[in-house]
Amino acid sequence: MNIRERMEEREAAMLSPFATLSRNTKGRDIPEDECDVRTAFQRDRDRILHCKSFRRLKDKTQVFLAPHGDHYRNRLTHTLEVSQIARTIAKALCLNEDLVEAIALGHDLGHTPFGHAGERALNEASPNGFAHYKQSVRVVEVLEKNGEGLNLTWEVRDGILNHRTSSMPSTLEGQIVRLSDKIAYIHHDMDDAQRAGIITEDDIPITLRMLLGYTTRERLNTFVHSIIETSLDCDKITMAPEILEGMRDLRAIMFRNVYENPVAKKEETKAESMLKELYHWYSDHPERMSREYAEMIEYRGEDKATVVCDYLSGMTDQYSMLKFREIFIPKGWSVF
Repeated sequence: MNIRERMEEREAAMLSPFATLSRNTKGRDIPEDECDVRTAFQRDRDRILHCKSFRRLKDKTQVFLAPHGDHYRNRLTHTLEVSQIARTIAKALCLNEDLVEAIALGHDLGHTPFGHAGERALNEASPNGFAHYKQSVRVVEVLEKNGEGLNLTWEVRDGILNHRTSSMPSTLEGQIVRLSDKIAYIHHDMDDAQRAGIITEDDIPITLRMLLGYTTRERLNTFVHSIIETSLDCDKITMAPEILEGMRDLRAIMFRNVYENPVAKKEETKAESMLKELYHWYSDHPERMSREYAEMIEYRGEDKATVVCDYLSGMTDQYSMLKFREIFIPKGWSVF
């Protein structure tokens, strides 16, 4: 019995009967020989961690566009906070922590530059529409590894695709990530908004603070404990009804005071306009995209609108601005 098989035996002996066991995975689209050291979900986690799309998350907006300050979150730190919250819950519930981590690390791989502003821009510009959760699956199935994809297990791809509010993952591990994503962004976006002076604790009704906590840290603790206490030995992941309702109320406050705040979001219209201009320009000049994207259209017969979205959504904030300047901003004349 090799190391992987011993790990699979430990999972079967120690995890909850509701856990997704690595040895019971529905598998990969392309069958592979098993690793002798790592389980299937550990391999998926490692593949995501080492891929290019994951590294680019460090230069993509979470909420505040190109903030001046070292302590504001970006898409990568958001991903890491989701992962840590989800792992804490999974460990307490004796569910598969490796599966949770793989889903959490991969859930935003397809996000655009400039956060949801970029997502809106591509959704409006492309006749096919655009959604980051679908793009995250496309990244791991098609775009990574020079068009080969990462060949992840079905359970990880299901969790990535269904992490949004209106969907429900098939595994409890995916359901943990779905809730942890909401908890993470409410927690850290409020923390960042308080740092920026956009919102204060006094903007939260006292009744809500009495229920959830008087600081961002206390509220995070409340959410995590509620999930663990409510979901222990159950076949679904949820919170106590009053805590879930309180989280929704807190999210509504964030939308009203932060996500739709004209002060916090005043640059987003510029970012949206810029990405739409880039979309239309590259649609007219697909040969000017990076070679691997141009070849997807020329040699693989991929839909041009889809590939242009692939190219733009993969850009970081700074790289998209660089390409915009190169294309649309005139340069001073030089003899050299």
